[in-house]
Amino acid sequence: MLLPKGGVTWKSAKSRLPPTRAIWRFLTQTKVLLTIAITGIVVLLYRGVSGSAGDLRRFYCFGPAKPPMQMSINEQAQWAGHQQTPVIFNHHAPIEINSSTIKHVDLNGIDSTTKAVANDERVLILTPLRNAAPFIEQHFDLLSQLTYPHNLIDLAFLVGDSTDDTMANLAMELERIQSRTDKIPFNSAMIVEKDFGVTMGQSVEERHSFKAQGPRRQAMARARNYLLSAALKPEHSWVYWRDVDIKDSPSKIIEDFVAHDRDVLVPNVWFHRYEDGRDIEGRFDYNSWQETEPSRKLAATLERDVILAEGYKEYKTERRYMALMGDWRGNKDEEIVLDGIGGVNILVKADVHRSGINFPCYPFENQAETEGFAKMAKRAGYGVFGLPNYVVWHIDTEEKPGNA
Repeated sequence: MLLPKGGVTWKSAKSRLPPTRAIWRFLTQTKVLLTIAITGIVVLLYRGVSGSAGDLRRFYCFGPAKPPMQMSINEQAQWAGHQQTPVIFNHHAPIEINSSTIKHVDLNGIDSTTKAVANDERVLILTPLRNAAPFIEQHFDLLSQLTYPHNLIDLAFLVGDSTDDTMANLAMELERIQSRTDKIPFNSAMIVEKDFGVTMGQSVEERHSFKAQGPRRQAMARARNYLLSAALKPEHSWVYWRDVDIKDSPSKIIEDFVAHDRDVLVPNVWFHRYEDGRDIEGRFDYNSWQETEPSRKLAATLERDVILAEGYKEYKTERRYMALMGDWRGNKDEEIVLDGIGGVNILVKADVHRSGINFPCYPFENQAETEGFAKMAKRAGYGVFGLPNYVVWHIDTEEKPGNA
């Protein structure tokens, strides 16, 4: 092609371009538009496929190209060895449980401290009953006098193998107390009924014969354990075992005992008896004692299924009895370490029972019931103590000396 004279200029170039109208007509033809559209679609599809392939390569699962169920053990190990499951840590995401059948119990905040009243610590008072109708009214009179806040006290009773009106009298007294509108009613009351097939009489001769001691103490242990398992709740900090035949006791006994901060604590138990116008201040509970060298030697000679009982000529233990120590006129806070305890009045930190320390209804180190409980508690590392000068008065049962 020959260039115009004088070279190429804008004016000469423009004169050679097709007219604008001709260009627009060409572009708006159907074939041209269709070609452009198809070209664009091809480009987009290519880019999409190439991008997906790149993404797939990022999440490629190494291993054989077969389903996991068809892989050999080695192939599965190779396949799983290259997997990396992403982990997202979100420690603040709450878990909401809406099922009404799921209950949460937090025992971490349940403590047994010396500031029980200030901390609103709940006390569970437990009393096993059998043919106890004559003593129930007096029992509730003494309970009503307790100065520990009654709204923090729960009562529980077990009635078993009774042939008198124990259940009726108990129900009426509870109704009388709990219906009051002052501060005397307690937080709650429970009656557990359970018979153990005990047919032994309640006379002194029958209850305290040597032959009766093993079966009697084993049956009493079962009653205590049934009552404990039915009544102990997560909110309880203290368990106060109190017999129905207590004649008199200090109204501040719970606060006094809590102040000692002991795992297991018992008072001395005496009884009033007047002879020639004088109170002999009889010693009642010989089940609270300290081991001696002769008693340890005796225990070493016994068969495992023998249950020792105090105050009988069959076994001369020569233990030191707290009942023969102390004086209610002395320092009531004086403590002694005990190896066995009676069951008239016991304050126990609830966690001792929760840890599995109960009342053995079988020979445990040749002891059963409360004495076996003391042995078991000490074996588990808990402290068992008595207050020789802190006296709780039992009813006078006219029992022979040393046969209590």
